[in-house]
Amino acid sequence: MYRERFFDSYNINLGNSIFIPVKLYYPTSHYNKHYRGLVFPLLKPFIKGENFTDAQRKLMYGVSEIDFDFTNVLEEADVAILPMAWNYYIKTHQTEKALAFVKKCQGLNKEVMVYNAGDFGVQVPHIENLCIFRQSGYKSRFSKNEQSLPAFISDPLKKYFKNDQVFQRQYTPKPIIGFCGQANASFFNAIQEKLRTILRNIKSFVGLSKAEPQKILSTSYLRASVLKRLEASQEVKTNFILRKKYRAGVTTDKDVHKSTLEFYDNLKDSDYVVCIRGAGNFSVRFYETLAMGRIPVFINTDCSLPLNEVISWKKHVVWVEYNERHLIVQKVNEFHSALSSKCFTDLQHANRVLWNEKLTLGRFFHYVMKTNAKIKFEK
Repeated sequence: MYRERFFDSYNINLGNSIFIPVKLYYPTSHYNKHYRGLVFPLLKPFIKGENFTDAQRKLMYGVSEIDFDFTNVLEEADVAILPMAWNYYIKTHQTEKALAFVKKCQGLNKEVMVYNAGDFGVQVPHIENLCIFRQSGYKSRFSKNEQSLPAFISDPLKKYFKNDQVFQRQYTPKPIIGFCGQANASFFNAIQEKLRTILRNIKSFVGLSKAEPQKILSTSYLRASVLKRLEASQEVKTNFILRKKYRAGVTTDKDVHKSTLEFYDNLKDSDYVVCIRGAGNFSVRFYETLAMGRIPVFINTDCSLPLNEVISWKKHVVWVEYNERHLIVQKVNEFHSALSSKCFTDLQHANRVLWNEKLTLGRFFHYVMKTNAKIKFEK
C-alpha cells in the first residue's frame, strides 16, 4: 500500500523542468555533523552553514532551495527522510531511535526514505513504509522496498572542460574502447581480495558485523581479464591507462587533480568505456561515462541500475552479462555495427541528456517523488 502510493501519486515534466515541490520533513535532532559522509544525499545541499548561498548550492549540487519544500511539522509532510544513513544508526548504536521515527511515521500513514551507504551496505530491516535507497547490492537480493541510487557526481564537462556540450566523436568502422583505472592481473592479489571478502562474510554470518555478505570475487582481476581480452582483439581499438592502485596511488591535491584530468581525457578520447564494478557492486565510472556523452560497456554482475523500469538501459549501453564476458568484443561490435553515423552521434547526446535529466541529484529525486509512472521495487 505504502510503496504503491509513494510511486503513483506524483507527476513530473522533466523535459520542461516543471516541478511542484512536495513537502519533506526530516528530524533535525538526528543530524550529526561529524558523520557528514553518511547524510542522506538529498539533504547534503540543504544542511549547510548560515553563510552558504543558494547560488553556491546550485553551483556545487545542481539544486536550488526552490526545488524542494521542507517543513518543520511532520504532520504536514508528504514524505519523511531519515537524515543519516542506516550505517550511521548502527555505528552509533541508535537503531532504536531510527525505528521509533519510522514507526511514528507509519502511524501517520507516511513513507520514510533512508540511505544504505557504502560499498557493501548494511542489513536494513524491511518495514512496509521504509523506502531504502542504495548504490551497492545485488539485484537478485533486493527486497521489494529497495531502490537503486545513482552515484551523484559533479558535471565533468563544466568542471574540467568549462563546457556543457558533448565533445562529439565521429563514427569509424572500428570502435575505440577506453578505460583508465585500477586493474591487476596478479593471481596473488586476486587471492588476497577473495580472502578479505571471505573474512568479511564470516563476520557477517556469525553476527560480528552488520555488513551484507558479498560474492567472492576479485574485481581488480576481473577488470584486468576483460581488458586483456579487448587488447588482444584486432576488431577494436583500445585506449587503456592501467593502474595497480586507486588513482595510481597519488595523495597530493596536485597529483589527484592531474590523475582526474587524465581520467576524463581518456573518456573524451574514447567512443565506448568499459564499466565494471569496483569494491561495491556498482560503478561510479558508469555515470561519469554517461555525463561525458560516451557509451558504457557495462559488465552486469547482478547490478541494479536506477529507474530500471522506466529507462531502457540496453538502448544506452553495450550490455554484457557476467557469464558472457568472454564475448565482450562480439557484443561491442554487434552494438557498434548496428548504428549509423547519425545514430552514433545521437546516442552520445542522448546519454548526456539521460544523465543530466534523470541521474543528477535534484532530477533523480524529483523523478522518484513526482513521477506518475508506476515504479515497482525490484525483487
